[in-house]
Amino acid sequence: MNPLKKTLSLALLVGVTALLTGCAGGPKFADAAIPPLAGEHGRLFFYRTTAMGAAVQPDVKLNGEKIGNAVPQGFFYADRVPGNYQVETSTEVKRRLSLTLDRGQTRFVRLNLGMGFFVGHVWPELVENAVGEKEIAKCKSVDAK
Repeated sequence: MNPLKKTLSLALLVGVTALLTGCAGGPKFADAAIPPLAGEHGRLFFYRTTAMGAAVQPDVKLNGEKIGNAVPQGFFYADRVPGNYQVETSTEVKRRLSLTLDRGQTRFVRLNLGMGFFVGHVWPELVENAVGEKEIAKCKSVDAK
């Protein structure tokens, strides 16, 4: 095999492997063992619907603490006390979302993917619960943190 074909074949193999291993592999949302919400807390669900840009999986931070990664077709959640929160993702730029969480409230944060100069950008977007419940149903559980 000539060197160019060998290089292209290797690049294709690496790309396909990254795509296949980059997506979430846990149980689907409906099958995930999600415990009931504790009394004084609220719950934030984070999810990413697309497999596009599988290699781009930035940290997801909540008030500066890493709570997970933006895994393609994956979701995770964080239970927190009521208050004001800032969600942050970062690739070549930082993207932030500010929100308030109330006692007993469930909120959904979609992790969107867009084109960047060098790499894709992932930005958090608060969505209505009806939208989040529908979109997250197609996602699989990922380990948070």
